[in-house]
Amino acid sequence: MNEWRKSALSNYVPSLKVLIAIEKQKVLEKEVETQKKMAVTEAEKDAHVSKIVMAQKLTEKESIKMQQEIENEMYLARERSLADSYFYKVMKEAEANRLKLTPEYLELRFIEAIANNTKMFFGDKVPNMIFDQRLLGNFLTGTLRSMPKQSEKLTQ
Repeated sequence: MNEWRKSALSNYVPSLKVLIAIEKQKVLEKEVETQKKMAVTEAEKDAHVSKIVMAQKLTEKESIKMQQEIENEMYLARERSLADSYFYKVMKEAEANRLKLTPEYLELRFIEAIANNTKMFFGDKVPNMIFDQRLLGNFLTGTLRSMPKQSEKLTQ
């Protein structure tokens, strides 16, 4: 039996080694295939993460852009409001000046300015003062006309 065992073993061992080698080859192929699948899965995961990150950045940029547009609109509205209020103020001042700056008022201001800047000179050589005869004439005429009315009131 020994011989038979030896012959059976001698026939069985090489075929067993071949079967083991074939199975090792299959295992290696499966490991390589598994590594490829893992690499593909990892690459897909990285691509998906990258896509999400890019979408977040894009959304962030769009929100910053919208905020900037809102701030610009607010600034323009504020500047328009200031310009409108300044225009209104200037127009009202111009209207008030138009109503206020009558010839009589201007004449009064002229006379007051002369009165405030009048210098008194004593002596033989007094300088001649030149008045705008139209303004002075209007003032004197108006004053002379109002004086009799005032003197009438005082006498009554």
